[in-house]
Amino acid sequence: MSKIIVLMGAPGAGKGTQARLLQERMKLPQISTGDIFRALSESETPLAKEVRAIQQSGKLISDDLVVRVVEERTGKDDCRHGYVLDGFPRTTVQADMLEQLATRQGNEITAILIDVPPELLYRRLTGRRSCSICGEIYNVYLKPPKIDNCCDLHPKSQLVHRADDAPEKIQVRLETYAQQTTPLLDYYEATNRLRRIDGVQDTEKIYAEIERVVTSE
Repeated sequence: MSKIIVLMGAPGAGKGTQARLLQERMKLPQISTGDIFRALSESETPLAKEVRAIQQSGKLISDDLVVRVVEERTGKDDCRHGYVLDGFPRTTVQADMLEQLATRQGNEITAILIDVPPELLYRRLTGRRSCSICGEIYNVYLKPPKIDNCCDLHPKSQLVHRADDAPEKIQVRLETYAQQTTPLLDYYEATNRLRRIDGVQDTEKIYAEIERVVTSE
């Protein structure tokens, strides 16, 4: 039976990195609802036209329609042996709908949380800086450049601090994530399908634990 991996993690937990590694190494496509809706903006299928009409009207996309969009994408050949969901489900209502979709597809669901303490998430995000030339990422707390506020590879380039990494915005993002995600964690924990991975470890150790969960259950 193929596996649906519901991958969860707060901003700064490294969820995107792990999803990419799963796609590269285990050939499990990373299915992001954000990416799907962006792709639909350039498509001419009946479903794409329906979504665009709702977006242009300013209305919210219903849960039913979100699930239809996910089902259409995950019905493609590259998802036959399973896939990783990023950004879906967001609510317990959507989680119930995913259960029904999994049944229709003959898949099993496993939820994986990359668990990182809030204080470390805060340091990862507020300390993040990037080079405007090569995009190299630094962190003033965890991975500082050799010369303060300058890229190691391009010493004349001043590092950039993104506006959405400001402390007050980070605090709001983390609080919003906690509020939205706690009910989902409870949902999957109640059926013993939630696996918590220590997100303080290095990237390869985190991946090894995730791979073990995916292949052994």
